[in-house]
Amino acid sequence: MATVWVFHGEGARYAAGVFASAADGLAWAASHGVSGLLTEYTLGDGCYDLAVREGSFRPSRPHHGTPAHVAAFSPSLAHVHIVDGQPAA
Repeated sequence: MATVWVFHGEGARYAAGVFASAADGLAWAASHGVSGLLTEYTLGDGCYDLAVREGSFRPSRPHHGTPAHVAAFSPSLAHVHIVDGQPAA
């Protein structure tokens, strides 16, 4: 599956960048000294659908799968915390 890396700045409402690799995203973050989260997402798929299909999430409550739940779904994805342009320890 193809993936992209999305940077979301601390306190930001929208993503600030989308990158082909973690290395590209890290280089961009370093060049701007930004803080936030760089996260890998599967291209062309929703996080909720992927998690259910792969078995990492099993709907078990009435609200699971509702539009509000799917829109806010945040599984444990590969990510890097960045502080002032550098990966956090």
